[in-house]
Amino acid sequence: MTEADPEALADVAYGIFEHCLNRGLQAQGKYLYALVEGGIDFKAQLFEIFDMFAREYPQLAEAMLKRFSDIDTIYGMLCNGEGVLPSKTTQMYWIVQDAPGSPPEAIEDENAGKWLIFLEPGLVDESWKKVRDNTVALNLGISAKVSTSKPNPESRDNRKVIYIYTINWADETDVMRVRETLRTLGFTERIGYKRNIETFAGEYAKKGKRVTYYSA
Repeated sequence: MTEADPEALADVAYGIFEHCLNRGLQAQGKYLYALVEGGIDFKAQLFEIFDMFAREYPQLAEAMLKRFSDIDTIYGMLCNGEGVLPSKTTQMYWIVQDAPGSPPEAIEDENAGKWLIFLEPGLVDESWKKVRDNTVALNLGISAKVSTSKPNPESRDNRKVIYIYTINWADETDVMRVRETLRTLGFTERIGYKRNIETFAGEYAKKGKRVTYYSA
């Protein structure tokens, strides 16, 4: 049996842990970004959630501690913006923010789709804050996610991208409502909307081929 690569295992471990952290905080009515940006001490909650994570996934917890030494290191990273701001996030390829009441698996449904906003790296943090906050306020769609500073081998250039998901690509009224809200947030340039159908089929834009379903 091939032994797992320690770095790859630590990557997986951190991704699962941060998911657990966000879900655990939200179960208490809190959001990681609000705690960090508000300068609120959440070390006790972090330790509590890590203890639960370690009991459920001992091998993954061990891999995390080998990379980061201790939980205080992870706390410091989070306070500096890891998992909160795209420019400060180097442990994961994406930051995800689900709308309240929306199950995480909703963005994987074949009926879902997303508006795509491509940005230069220097613009992504403030843009993400607008999208994130309005997703939580239920002004946009079911979820949003943004690419981070972790080098992604699948990226075609150095731009960052924000996805804003809606629950049903065929509901044009809702899709365009989200687009109009994005305009009010300052995203006025024409952007495209891609259905999950095309994403799941591995279809991506290239010269002479467009895969966006709506453009507005």
